[in-house]
Amino acid sequence: MAATETVAERPDYDPVALAESLASAADKSAKVLGDFIARQAAAGKSMVTDEFGLTQAFLELAAKMLSNPYRLAETQMNLWWEYSALWQSSMLKLMGQSTTPVVEPAKSDKRFRHEDWEEHFLFDYVKQSYLIAARWLHNTVANVEGLDEHTRRKVDFFTRQYIDALAPSNFALTNPEVFRETIASGGQNLVKGLNNLLDDIERGNGQLKISMTDSKAFELGVNIATTPGHVVFQNDLMQLIQYEPATAKVAKRPLLIMPPWINKYYILDLREKNSLIKWCVAQGLTVFVISWVNPDERHAAKDFVDYMLEGPLAALDAIEKVTGEKDANVLGYCLGGTLLAAALGHLAAKKDKRIVSASFMTSLIDFTGAGELEVFIDEEQVSSLERKMSERGYLEGSHMANTFNMLRSNDLIWSFVINNYLMGRDPFPFDLLHWNQDSTRMPAKMHSFYLRNMYMRNKLREPGGISLAGTPIDVSKVAVPAYFVSAIEDHIAPWKTTYAGTQLLGGKSRFVLSGSGHIAGMINPPEASKYGYWTNEKLPATAEEWFKGAKQHPGSWWKDWIDWLQPYLGPQVAAREVGKAVGKTRARVIEAAPGSYARQRADVR
Repeated sequence: MAATETVAERPDYDPVALAESLASAADKSAKVLGDFIARQAAAGKSMVTDEFGLTQAFLELAAKMLSNPYRLAETQMNLWWEYSALWQSSMLKLMGQSTTPVVEPAKSDKRFRHEDWEEHFLFDYVKQSYLIAARWLHNTVANVEGLDEHTRRKVDFFTRQYIDALAPSNFALTNPEVFRETIASGGQNLVKGLNNLLDDIERGNGQLKISMTDSKAFELGVNIATTPGHVVFQNDLMQLIQYEPATAKVAKRPLLIMPPWINKYYILDLREKNSLIKWCVAQGLTVFVISWVNPDERHAAKDFVDYMLEGPLAALDAIEKVTGEKDANVLGYCLGGTLLAAALGHLAAKKDKRIVSASFMTSLIDFTGAGELEVFIDEEQVSSLERKMSERGYLEGSHMANTFNMLRSNDLIWSFVINNYLMGRDPFPFDLLHWNQDSTRMPAKMHSFYLRNMYMRNKLREPGGISLAGTPIDVSKVAVPAYFVSAIEDHIAPWKTTYAGTQLLGGKSRFVLSGSGHIAGMINPPEASKYGYWTNEKLPATAEEWFKGAKQHPGSWWKDWIDWLQPYLGPQVAAREVGKAVGKTRARVIEAAPGSYARQRADVR
């Protein structure tokens, strides 16, 4: 914009359109606020709750800090010195001299990539001032002595949430990119952003549900979850999908893939180029996948044992009827892998050898040091959660989604706040984020059992620690060969904890470590040539020892896994067509993949 040109003189400035947008936002604001107050009054809810137990945690923190006033004074003096250095450096920069920043953002920090954060004196000062304060606050809290470990992790986690929320990039006047856009558009970006915000509150029925992607751009079975297949079996908890062969011959022994029921299965079949399912089919495997139901109040009494009986065990029965094969290889992802371990313990006790090999993707069997999710799991929070679930019989899908988003708040919360509400832009169509927002509910009884017996009591690792269908589970009796793969940056199932599974099972195991995180590290097709992975033929007692002797490889772990799986696939046979008669039986084709269970959305009832 020219120096003498005002916003009103710009040819693209439309004051009428701006006024209409403001009026629309005002009407929408009044409606949203009125609906919220009415719902709170009808439910008799307090406007302030402390379901995370933060009050007690931070009171303990304050008491420990005040008990050591010398240490507190020392940290405050260090903060003063850093601000003094920043002021001196900034004055020199203002006078045109070259200076070295007092503090710089991490290379992985995407918030300060706009050139003005470094080149413009004021924004550079704001950035460094924030980073100094953030580092000081985090270090001060993290180094307080005397807190129990759970309280320390909780305080640390929520302090980081507070620090991230107050980043200058999250505010219009202190974000140079937003500031420039506001000047250039005459504030229309903020008005559009306000409308986006109100739309998201309406969509969340009074709670903010941030739009991460243009969900209208995706349709299951059309441009995602498109690998050809059919549902050949279903019960109350799952549909079993069999995929059409892509080769003239296939391995005799089928592959059953068991995803977590915390998310929809189609993370494994997003697009053709990154679909693990399609890739497995192309390798000449007969692939079956469990598609879990999105539960509601009808499933309130479904327990962890029901997920075992009606999940993998029912699937194995159905696979035998469809293919004539009495055994299979099974791959479990995340919680699906935890269930696989429990099912293997059950089958071992029954002397049932239907599972020939087991593969675990980012799966916890030992929950010691189970990552940042532990922050949300203690007696107070689980009891609060159980009270909520008892009202409806299930946990809302949005609750789980919000928890996972908080684990990566800058990427999964604040980046969208900036894009949608400050810049006033529509979210970009992205298949992975479409899947991420397609959240699922949790049956009350199952979820309570899972949280208490796995996370809180860590009973799965103990012989007889839990019993399923009257059978004590002892995973050390599991003798099948096992393949474990985890991701080095995984914040949900930390790899050093998943490694412990190799020490618990009784059979021969292989452990592989992929680059990247919980999703990208697993959904990593060979054609992409990304991330790489580490292998070590030995399995020492600790993860640290394993990594010291590990060798790094380029590309995807998928090829390593399929090579490992080859001895358990059996001979080649003619490809099995879905619905073709096998002996005296014929596969019952219910509907085309991805099936009706995958289409059930938690936000549509």
